[in-house]
Amino acid sequence: MGELSTNLIINIVTAVIILVVGWWLAKLIQKLIARIMQKKNIDAMLISFTRNVVYTVLVAFVIIAALGQLGVETTSIIAVLGAAGLAVGLALQGSLSNFASGILIIFFRPFRVDDFVEVAGIAGVVEGIQFFSTQLRTGDNKAIIVPNSTITSNNITNYSAKEQRRVDLVFGISYDNDLKIAKTILKELIEQDERVLQDPAPVIAVSELGDNSVNIIVRPWVNTADYWNVYWDTLEKVKLRFDEENITIPYPQRDVHLYQAA
Repeated sequence: MGELSTNLIINIVTAVIILVVGWWLAKLIQKLIARIMQKKNIDAMLISFTRNVVYTVLVAFVIIAALGQLGVETTSIIAVLGAAGLAVGLALQGSLSNFASGILIIFFRPFRVDDFVEVAGIAGVVEGIQFFSTQLRTGDNKAIIVPNSTITSNNITNYSAKEQRRVDLVFGISYDNDLKIAKTILKELIEQDERVLQDPAPVIAVSELGDNSVNIIVRPWVNTADYWNVYWDTLEKVKLRFDEENITIPYPQRDVHLYQAA
């Protein structure tokens, strides 16, 4: 009887030590993970969530280990927890997929808040990245919520990722117009725009002898923030200048011949 009591006391003391040390280690690991994630500039919401999940899992293992030390059958407890986890996972399969995708987006950062992106066929400014979805703001100020799994399973185009972008424009002129004069005008307009970068140098060249026009490509490089303003301004300036110089921008025409039936 005395030996049984001694063993019981030893088991209780050991279980308490496991709980205390395990709790301390769980706290330590929780803080260590948080520090590592903070150094990598991980989103604060993800840091908080990860800390809580890691702490909960570690404490659960510690409790199971302590119960095992006391002689409690833990196999059934683990089996019940596993079955419950499997059932929850199957019920929330879609949500878990979005959640996992959200973690990938936050960790690998294919885009950030305020970036202009195109994902899953939708273009807009990123307003928020959540665990299950990402919110975009379109050009006409609509809020669109996109599931994260849809984003990671499709191509992602980030227009804000690079500091510089190339503006691709094509201007068609009539075969009757002077090609050299048209290219000179285009070169002058590009050189006069202070927003256009000199390095890389702009490209102005004939790209195609089309059915109705001689097509000239104009490809200046600009800072990403200036892209659309340069795009729109250049279109307007070229049209006004071509009108002044009597350079025709042709459009497809079709001759229709009518015959009187006999």
